[in-house]
Amino acid sequence: MAQTMIRPILPVLLLALLAACGSSSRFQQGTGADPSLTRSAAPADAADQSPEALYAAGMQELRQNRFQRAVDLFDSVEREHPYSTWATSAKLMAAYADYQRNRYTESIGALDRFIQLHPAHRDIAYAYYLRALAQYEQINDAQRDQQQTIIAMTALQDVVNRFPDTAYARDARLKMDLARDHLAGREMHVGRFYQRQGLLSAAIGRFRRVVEEYQTTNHVPEALHRLTEIYIALGLTEEARRTATVLGHNYPGSTWYQDSYALLVEGAQPATIDRPGFMTRTLNWLF
Repeated sequence: MAQTMIRPILPVLLLALLAACGSSSRFQQGTGADPSLTRSAAPADAADQSPEALYAAGMQELRQNRFQRAVDLFDSVEREHPYSTWATSAKLMAAYADYQRNRYTESIGALDRFIQLHPAHRDIAYAYYLRALAQYEQINDAQRDQQQTIIAMTALQDVVNRFPDTAYARDARLKMDLARDHLAGREMHVGRFYQRQGLLSAAIGRFRRVVEEYQTTNHVPEALHRLTEIYIALGLTEEARRTATVLGHNYPGSTWYQDSYALLVEGAQPATIDRPGFMTRTLNWLF
């Protein structure tokens, strides 16, 4: 279930130094980044270079997508010139370079330290945002355990709560919607498994959760259809009709509604719905 995402928005002061980043696929898709998995030795003459020169060299390596070398140079700034004004920015950019080469654990660790040590830094919003993206990129396939999705959503919500009026928050909200859809997909996967196994009560619980907790996702029409199927299988014709009515009112052009209607007794007509807020009232009545 890969979705295309935009690479992190860089702080304003860095935009003039680093070219715009390309796109990548989320959920552990490769980026063509530097395949090196470990930090290499620092430049031999790092001690003889100014922090500005080391930092500029690191930015140059980033522009060339040589992320490991960039990390080494940014680490050199912090190691050789720890009290310079460049050292703090180098910490953040080293975390960014690690993120770009899919070293999410290292990136998150560096960002945690940055946030703890520099809570008032001008780019602190970006640090929180980048940390959230590093969590988001690790979301697993919908058929696997979704604990990482929950962790990522918590980190994204933290960005929204702390910096609500920023571009970072706007992007975080979009990614939360995608993550929420992912969680709903997991519930649907499990629900379909239970339905195939004849564990209908367990399946109802999963599909109802999608309808009740993930109403903004694109999985709701199928969830309502699956509930209709199960109610018919259980001989609960009235419940099936009510569920199909909700489906038809909210998704009248959906093929799921057409399938649900076809399952009902021939000639049965869904109830007329002409009042606002019907879906909420009907869901309360049904569930």
